[in-house]
Amino acid sequence: MPVPNQFVDELLSRTDIVDLVSESVRLTKKGNSWWGCCPFHGEKTPSFHVLPDRQMFKCFGCGKGGGAIKYVMELENLPFQEAVAVLAKRAGMPVPEFKGAAPGARQRREKILEINKQAARTFHRWLNGPEGKEGLDYLQKRGLSRATRTAFGLGFAPDRWDALINEMAGLGYDKRDLLDAGLVVSTDHGRIYDRFRNRVMFPIIDVRGDVIGFGGRVMDNSTPKYLNSPDTPVYNKSRNVFALNRAKTSKAGQVILTEGYMDTIALHQAGFDSAVASLGTALTEEHGMLLARYFKEAVIAYDGDGAGVAAAQRAIPLLEKAGLKVKVLQMKGAKDPDEFIKAYGREAFAQLLDQSENQVDYRLAQVQKKYDLTDDSQRVAFLQEAAQLVSGLHSAVEREIYGGHAARTAGVSPETMKLEVERVLKGRLRKARKQRERQDLDPAQLQPRARSLRYDNVTSALAEEGLIRLLILDPGLLNRMDGITGEDFSSPLLARAFDRLRERAAAGLSTQLDALAGEFSGEEMDHLVQVALKPESVANSDQSIPDYISLIRGEKLLREGGAGQRSELLLAVQRQVQQKKAYMEEKK
Repeated sequence: MPVPNQFVDELLSRTDIVDLVSESVRLTKKGNSWWGCCPFHGEKTPSFHVLPDRQMFKCFGCGKGGGAIKYVMELENLPFQEAVAVLAKRAGMPVPEFKGAAPGARQRREKILEINKQAARTFHRWLNGPEGKEGLDYLQKRGLSRATRTAFGLGFAPDRWDALINEMAGLGYDKRDLLDAGLVVSTDHGRIYDRFRNRVMFPIIDVRGDVIGFGGRVMDNSTPKYLNSPDTPVYNKSRNVFALNRAKTSKAGQVILTEGYMDTIALHQAGFDSAVASLGTALTEEHGMLLARYFKEAVIAYDGDGAGVAAAQRAIPLLEKAGLKVKVLQMKGAKDPDEFIKAYGREAFAQLLDQSENQVDYRLAQVQKKYDLTDDSQRVAFLQEAAQLVSGLHSAVEREIYGGHAARTAGVSPETMKLEVERVLKGRLRKARKQRERQDLDPAQLQPRARSLRYDNVTSALAEEGLIRLLILDPGLLNRMDGITGEDFSSPLLARAFDRLRERAAAGLSTQLDALAGEFSGEEMDHLVQVALKPESVANSDQSIPDYISLIRGEKLLREGGAGQRSELLLAVQRQVQQKKAYMEEKK
């Protein structure tokens, strides 16, 4: 194992899962555990469960689960060793050089971050020197002060093919380093040249303060208007948001979403310090989940043209799914926030922000634009589409209020609209109920969530799960497990997990599942956590251990063609099925 076992055990003992998760998820205590909205998928109703007594998390929505190391791996998209390093730094522990780690993986990441930092300093120096006059003139014409330019680290890339290559060579970085960082481009013929030329430069900084990439803007009408860094080991445009490193500390309570760097910077300069922008791509579900870690409400302040309206329509459900309350700001007399503030001033934008429209009314207004409400058939069509929208709202109060808004728009009574909304809602509920019933009756519910991990022998696998749970709960129970090993198991995954836990228990190490996060895939760990969290009683282990072992060995005999008393062996698995049903009922 690349990471020393003792180091992992000490790290996990120093890391409290509730404290760790609370840094990125708003948790509410219920009984002896904590609940919040999952940071790994969008949701409105919390299904993300943190159990301090087990030092584990589990989402009943997307299925992800694990401990502190797995949490950082998933949240930061890091491999095991780098997640351990992050937690070690957080815990004040010296980060060791792990033997057997991927060659140079961590060093490569750190080197790219250092290159980006040096490149950002170079671009900023060029902006304020003779070569950056054109870029500086452009930014000044756009109204950005020196303080703002410095705060955002703005820079300039000269109109030369090798300006950055030569500058970075003087600092000891070669072209291969710059290719890794996405700062240069290689042609099919092997020629390498600067990616960014004759552009105003915007460093992209993550929430930790590291420069992870760049955006470059032309100063005229040439195309492409914006050029962004490609994905690298430190940068993914779908998982990062421009200016979130600054916006996350805002006291505003709401994030303002804009379509570009300039709008975001102009808003910050005007005092609206919660503005952010997506990075050269449409808003994604991952963006929504990232923003939901820091804010409860989002105001969409996109351009007022057709493209901006379409982008807002796409963004609303993504942000709502992430658990954010969504409003939409509509500007008149200006195409974007930067232009509006220049034309009407800060106070006018603040007033506009206060009056931003609830996303339901905004969407109803967009639906209304599709129909001629002076025509009866189109009024009916409008009300039917509006009922589909309103019936999807979670609260009966919301459905009544916004159904009333649609009714007034179309000139019908609220009672009539309420009947239509209820009709559509009943259809939705009936469909959902039938789907749930089909799932409840499906024997596959006893199977792992991932098809690639399916059990060939469910009877044996449920008993194998039981032994794993007991070993996690009490490593001392290994002495009662009568020499059984993974070779007796029917499930390869459960066999591997059991053998690794046996080895750790025999060596006096912790049997926390999280210690295995570097040896199993994310999908495998998610399932093992699901196994670990099923009901199990150490107090009944005197009976359950022999039952499980008898069942496992009996099923092995049957697989190998031997005889066994299957009916007797099924008693243990029947107990497991009943426990699972009781657990699922309690969860509901």
